[in-house]
Amino acid sequence: MSEVKIAAEPRTEFGKGGARRTRRAGLVPAVLYGHGEKPKHIALPAREFAAAIRHGGANQLFAIEISDGTQALALPKAIQRDPVKDTFEHIDLLLVRRGEKVTVDVPVQLLGDAAPGTLVVHESDTLSVSADATRLPDHFEVSIEGLEAGSKITAADVPLPDGTELVADPETTIAVISVAPSAEALEGETAEGEAAEGAAAEGEAPAEAASEEQPAAAQ
Repeated sequence: MSEVKIAAEPRTEFGKGGARRTRRAGLVPAVLYGHGEKPKHIALPAREFAAAIRHGGANQLFAIEISDGTQALALPKAIQRDPVKDTFEHIDLLLVRRGEKVTVDVPVQLLGDAAPGTLVVHESDTLSVSADATRLPDHFEVSIEGLEAGSKITAADVPLPDGTELVADPETTIAVISVAPSAEALEGETAEGEAAEGAAAEGEAPAEAASEEQPAAAQ
């Protein structure tokens, strides 16, 4: 994954009010820390940062050029989003050096189709690995093509590029292939659910009637 150059400016306003003003200006509040250095508060252009994350993922490497003349190489460590607006609220950035190995969680993608009549359950979406900070993979791929029910994909089965080492337990389950439920079984579950809902509704009716009569009796 190539690094993305991004401009930043020092941030002098703090607290909720300062953060809101920063975001209204089209910037995202962020903090740079690591390597024993004093944390540096900066603001990043929201649109450029969002575009880089969409393209490179959460482990995108940034070459940050701050308006005070300093530069930094950093990885997103924690990203806070607004769940309603889907905008970035705050970013923690970890300082890294070229040639330094870091541990990150990388998404795992399943390729192909398992055997007919099976159901694929994705148990873990990411894999913890160690790699050079400037050569982090954006995702891993592992094939499930033709796998029969009872098969399992573990962390040890995921091919890793040169220079990337597995940190997660090799026995960590990534995906399990099981027998797909039949149409009859699904229909039976649906019928049972509807029957349970009907019974619950009938049981609530007398209670509702009693609650309606109670004020009248009190009068």
